[in-house]
Amino acid sequence: MINAAINQLALNLDEALKKTFRLDENIVVVSNTVEQDGSLPLQANNKVALSLINIERETYSKNLNAGGGSFSRSAVSNQPVYLNLYVMVSICFGGNNYLESMKFLSNTIAFFQRHPVFDHANSPEMDDRIEKLVLDIENLSIQDLSNLWGVLGGKYYPSVLYRVRMVAIDPGDITDQAVTISSAPEPALLG
Repeated sequence: MINAAINQLALNLDEALKKTFRLDENIVVVSNTVEQDGSLPLQANNKVALSLINIERETYSKNLNAGGGSFSRSAVSNQPVYLNLYVMVSICFGGNNYLESMKFLSNTIAFFQRHPVFDHANSPEMDDRIEKLVLDIENLSIQDLSNLWGVLGGKYYPSVLYRVRMVAIDPGDITDQAVTISSAPEPALLG
């Protein structure tokens, strides 16, 4: 599921950048920011790289309270876990291409600003297990940015960090069956 979410973002961004810059070859790759030895991955050289930086659990709750009396039977299963993926978009251009990289960074930010939500209506090829992906830019201070690139073990490239919300991991395992019986609330007496 995580791979499908990041791959969907990469495909949509790649299509937009290829159209904007009239490119024939793919410009966006899903890649580590650095290799184990600290070097830039070969597939990311002169590319826009999407990298998974962190995962956190989304802690929201849905209101499942229904009114009135009823009798229902339902499957009991493990609840899906909703995740936030932190995805770094790095523009891995070097040397004389540095100024060119700013065009790709600007267009990447503009694309995700125009399209902050991906769902089946605007991305019909999206994996059926994903309902939607919502992107928000994460603001990092210079210190946080320095710490992040230090932890990643690489040299800094122009980049932007996005939080991708609402990625659900649902094991789909039915563990039991439950019967729910509830009664309608008593009508209030006026008088």
